[in-house]
Amino acid sequence: MFRRQVFYNALLILLVLAVGTAGYGLIEGWGFLDSLYMTVITITTVGYKEVHPLNGPGRIFTMVLIFFGLGIILYILNTGARIIIEGEFARVLGRRKLEKRIRKLKGHYIICGYGRMGRIISKEFQASGTGFVVIEKEPPPAELGGVLFIQGDATRDETLREAGIEYAAGLVSVLPTDAENLYVVLTAKGLNPQLVVVARAGEDGSEQKLLRAGADKVVSPYYIGGLRIAHTILRPAVVDFIEFATKTGNLALQMEEVVIAPDSGLVGRTLDECGLGRDLGVIIVGMKGSRNEMEFNPTSQSVLRAGNVLIALGESSKLKKLEEMAGGGGL
Repeated sequence: MFRRQVFYNALLILLVLAVGTAGYGLIEGWGFLDSLYMTVITITTVGYKEVHPLNGPGRIFTMVLIFFGLGIILYILNTGARIIIEGEFARVLGRRKLEKRIRKLKGHYIICGYGRMGRIISKEFQASGTGFVVIEKEPPPAELGGVLFIQGDATRDETLREAGIEYAAGLVSVLPTDAENLYVVLTAKGLNPQLVVVARAGEDGSEQKLLRAGADKVVSPYYIGGLRIAHTILRPAVVDFIEFATKTGNLALQMEEVVIAPDSGLVGRTLDECGLGRDLGVIIVGMKGSRNEMEFNPTSQSVLRAGNVLIALGESSKLKKLEEMAGGGGL
């Protein structure tokens, strides 16, 4: 819309200049430069003296040119001012709406960087219904949709505060360089020490630096990608199963983590007593304790405690029932 209006305005100006130049050339017999100069000073009402004395028809043509030319110039100025004012108003209004939506968020996540990895993470968050905010230096892309997007530097305190870091549950830093990710980790942990931070590491040796800076988890895409390729060759069936179980939107089978609330009816019971596999048809493949120790393939006599995290495999509807039971819904 903006480009089209600019094109039309430029076309109108060229039309007025062309008509004026041609008119003086035909009526007064002047050359191109004198005719163009007379047209410009006439429609802009500069007030310089006439290039040459005008005859009667020339004076009539000048009055007509002033009337229509000045009207067109005023129209163009008005249109340009309206576009600028409305664009600025829309930008400010959109900014305020964005800030209002971000202020309402609690326990959300912040994604620093909207490159290839950032886009994938955003899609997964959207599919799971997780609230999040994206921070990126570049302008928002057209396909962004309803994603909360802040254009700014994620390494700056004010940008992270604008994203509601004080109330966020976690932050993901996938900026292009390890130095930027390191700075984001330091800044984020300084603003919210309880924040769970996951950072991307690109080079060898960066992982330990990011962990020392305060990152809770560090992911190396090249290392993981290499392992995935190797396992795809060596253990293709295993990789296919993991992809099938963790694919977003898969209704047949899902792998989820379920946290047991203190008031849940599962607390103090064994897996056999809960009947999760027998009655619910859910397989517990792992259980994480309060000290972050992981028990793989827990036995039927494993006792469930408040705060345990169950790694469960099953149908989406069954996993939903397990979440209700673990959240205090009883047995």
